[in-house]
Amino acid sequence: MKTVIRIFTAVVFSALCVIFSLVALGSAIVPNNITAFSLGEIVFDDIYTININPRDTVDYQGDMRVSEVDAQVRLFGIIPVKNATVNQQEEKQVIVSGECFGIKLYTDGVIVVGTRDVDTAQGKVNPAHDAGLEKGDIIISINDEKMLSSNQVEEAFNTNNADAYKVVIKRNGNYKTLSLKPVYSPSEGKYKVGVWVRDSTAGIGTLTFYNPENGSFAALGHPVNDVDTNDVMPILSGEAVEATVTKLYKSKDGEAGSLCCDFSDNPIGMLTLNSDNGIYGTYINSPDESKAYYVAASQEAERGHAQILCTVDDNPPAFYNVEITRISYNSASGKNIVVKVTDEALLEKTGGIVQGMSGSPIIQNGRLVGALTHVVVDNPAKGYGIFAETMLEESYEVVADSE
Repeated sequence: MKTVIRIFTAVVFSALCVIFSLVALGSAIVPNNITAFSLGEIVFDDIYTININPRDTVDYQGDMRVSEVDAQVRLFGIIPVKNATVNQQEEKQVIVSGECFGIKLYTDGVIVVGTRDVDTAQGKVNPAHDAGLEKGDIIISINDEKMLSSNQVEEAFNTNNADAYKVVIKRNGNYKTLSLKPVYSPSEGKYKVGVWVRDSTAGIGTLTFYNPENGSFAALGHPVNDVDTNDVMPILSGEAVEATVTKLYKSKDGEAGSLCCDFSDNPIGMLTLNSDNGIYGTYINSPDESKAYYVAASQEAERGHAQILCTVDDNPPAFYNVEITRISYNSASGKNIVVKVTDEALLEKTGGIVQGMSGSPIIQNGRLVGALTHVVVDNPAKGYGIFAETMLEESYEVVADSE
């Protein structure tokens, strides 16, 4: 009898340990704020559920849906895990694309991409560094004149005098005024400040969707970063143009491949927002409305079969099979979903995921669940994705920025 009791106690203890572990895990992985596009049960990882009572979500006197509801997350629908705020929204439809396009960006201010030594009669001097300029700083003005281009900065710094310049920069969102005194370079016969700058960039990516509700489009799923500083480039203006794939370099273990494209003179739209969740703008073309899909809430994404829509040659976008292997609700933007390419035709053609495919829509169960963002370089058959819900929310900032 004592043996039976000991076994029973051990089983109960083990079960309690498992339950407590699952409760702690659920508290960590289930977000505190949840968007839902439908009433009823919300499920995370098959075991954490939220049941929404329709009476809590609709104001029947006003005949309208209440925006937020406090609800309880439960393990197996029984054991309380945590409280969460559920934001009930109407389902949104977007028009998916999967087309490659060209990116032309001009920065708001001029980015410092490096400083260098200047040869003087007294030896090497680095006036820009000595003044406090750092890689990634954005030059806003020089001697109270707003700087809009690298040519303008170069012209301002080439006045060939020994007077100090008043330079206003932006660093980490804060403004700072520096005094930059040039030094004379006998070999060049002029005064120099020793700074490298950039005011624009170009690249390619994939359009994710058009939002017909406000005339915006979303792409990439990650920001356009400066190639030297790796900082998010602040947009002053930008243009998205049509592009045609002319060459493809296959990915292989340890080396990401890439798409090569020719830009056309046909604009798709204007770029107005460069954020951690992608690049966004207003479109001027007429999108193909036959490609309309509902956007899935993040918790509607699930492990298993899915498809990506992308362009890897000079043909229109095509669907390719992938598998969603992992989902993270609290990961940094751009790495919420892990996908593995299973389509033999795509693996043969590209080796997996290549640069330029960022932004490719991920379709699952007839809904847009996300977009590709990064390739796993050591295993290019795998890559990361961002939730479509996040990109949809960001797309509404386009109108706010343009007003």
